[in-house]
Amino acid sequence: MLRAFNFLLSFFALLLLGIPYILVWILVKLTSPGPAIHWSKRIGKNNQIFLMPKFRTMRIDTPQLATHLLAATGKNYLTPVGSFLRKSSLDELPQLLSVIKGDMNLVGPRPALYNQDDLKELRTKYDVHTIAPGVTGWAQINGRDELSIPDKVLFDKYYFDNRSLGLDIKILFLTVYKVVKRSDVSH
Repeated sequence: MLRAFNFLLSFFALLLLGIPYILVWILVKLTSPGPAIHWSKRIGKNNQIFLMPKFRTMRIDTPQLATHLLAATGKNYLTPVGSFLRKSSLDELPQLLSVIKGDMNLVGPRPALYNQDDLKELRTKYDVHTIAPGVTGWAQINGRDELSIPDKVLFDKYYFDNRSLGLDIKILFLTVYKVVKRSDVSH
């Protein structure tokens, strides 16, 4: 039932958001060289690597590092529209394709970059790695970019222990609220 819920809601969301999807694609193409979609190696269910699509918000010469590590370099790798796309979460729209494909759920722990070993190890320790990652999750509505990795994993563990369709619906509604409010976004 959860798979059908994820598939149908993602399919209808893509239909509803088709025009914004196309507009963002055009905006990315017009403002920076390179592809509009960036395929990022991520850690999925059972620590399997999968390719997750996002609208590209970084220049094509950006190193494959977590955002907080890139910030420490002092260089600005964002494209001209990158900050807006991230703050509005429009860069996440292509992930609906990963939900339809079955690599992700709408709700779950956010997929870690393939090289975020500290996050991978903590999630494995608490068995969080046994569920599919999500476009949004309990950690994202409770701090998003402001959380430390151990705190994110504690929120992921809470979700793992309490997952239900009701909790997923609550997280989806709170995510929409947070996106509209643009809270807890540091980049």
